[in-house]
Amino acid sequence: MANCKHALRRAVALVATIGLAWAAPLHAQGSSWNSFVSVSPVFEDASLDAGGDMSVGGVIARLGTTRDLGGGTRAGVTLNFDYFDYSFDKPVAFGGVAPWDKVQRYGVATPFSFATSDGWVLGVTPSFDWFKENGAASSDSLVWGATMTAVKVYADGNQLGLGVGAFERLEKTNVVPFLIVNWRFDRNWRLVNPLAAGPTGPAGLELDYEFDSGWALGLGAAVRNTRFRLSESGPVANGIGEISGVPVFLRARVNVGTSGTLNLYGGVVANGKVKVEGPSGTLVREENFDLAPLVGFNFVSRF
Repeated sequence: MANCKHALRRAVALVATIGLAWAAPLHAQGSSWNSFVSVSPVFEDASLDAGGDMSVGGVIARLGTTRDLGGGTRAGVTLNFDYFDYSFDKPVAFGGVAPWDKVQRYGVATPFSFATSDGWVLGVTPSFDWFKENGAASSDSLVWGATMTAVKVYADGNQLGLGVGAFERLEKTNVVPFLIVNWRFDRNWRLVNPLAAGPTGPAGLELDYEFDSGWALGLGAAVRNTRFRLSESGPVANGIGEISGVPVFLRARVNVGTSGTLNLYGGVVANGKVKVEGPSGTLVREENFDLAPLVGFNFVSRF
């Protein structure tokens, strides 16, 4: 775990440095730019059903900006970087050998949206990411696709809509519909999607209570699935790793200064699965894991 913590500190420092360097020129452009930097360290520990343990520490980072082009049209770009350091202890289902080690993702998304005269906002976000274990070929690790959304914005500011994501994910094509919601019931209660850049991912729902003091508490659940190319020198050379589950979590939010937000997470990952496939996507091994404790935080600064 010492190596994991060291790598995590380096990743957080790198993201913070780039974010600060990027903030100055973007902020100088004026109020038509809306930019952010987000960093989310996360830690998880699980007991595998057949025997053995799996733990992971990592960081999820985003740097992004959008520009108001006028007439309700916006365009932007977001840079993605994830780093996860996995540790397996005597995983019986995988022959006692760790199926993978360190995994990283890097890529770019380009959101575009426009508003109609009757209160709808239509959007499309193409994305290209390389998701791989260290030692895997980048040429075999591309995950690409797009999300398309249609959101109705009501006069009171509430939002409700639908989206669909279509992605080519390493020998597997996924088309997934999802609900988009940002609905305030009164001054304190609100139903939203989880934070896209947080440790749980955005594919779920969260019920928030906002205190008059500025704090907020949320209870939510999401569906999370990570799929990546395995190392060319690992136990299943050039194969595919996949880890999935349903994070059920509590989130505490507090504002930091005038433009920062700190979110603290605690919860468990239910229905967890660890899967290894061959290079063409054929199943090699699959293992479930028990309820896995999940802790993390997310810091967002907007400028």
